[in-house]
Amino acid sequence: MSETTERQGTATEGLTGAKGQSARRGGGDPGTRGRTTIADGVVEKITGMAARDVVGVHAMGSGMSRTFGAVRDRVPGGGGNKSVTRGVKAEVGEKQTALDLEIVVEYGVSIADVARDVRENVVAAVERMTGLEVVEVNIAVSDVKLPDEEDEDQPEPRIQ
Repeated sequence: MSETTERQGTATEGLTGAKGQSARRGGGDPGTRGRTTIADGVVEKITGMAARDVVGVHAMGSGMSRTFGAVRDRVPGGGGNKSVTRGVKAEVGEKQTALDLEIVVEYGVSIADVARDVRENVVAAVERMTGLEVVEVNIAVSDVKLPDEEDEDQPEPRIQ
């Protein structure tokens, strides 16, 4: 074997290893190198969407925040996607998160059942999408939507 061939064989063996497996520089699985941080707002959006999917949840946030949000949503450039996080507060750490939700439920539903379903749906969605452990989901029911009540979130019809 020539000297050149010997060097190439050694170089190739150093990159692929003895059994043809690719070597991992820096040690460890490449997927674990570095840090991933998740902003509070990301968890709040996931939480808001998951909570709204539960039957019996009419709206998110207190009456006052919904009123201000409806006005803000009508103003051009007022931040229409803010309504997704209305009524949600997340505290995100490196591996865990805690969530506070404020909801309005439909009249006639079991508040305990809705709260349980919201917790289950939120925990599943947040943990699946972020990998964070949800340590608590605190739910405050701020109102009940009666069948004959007007919806504060809906804009009033305009007369033309």
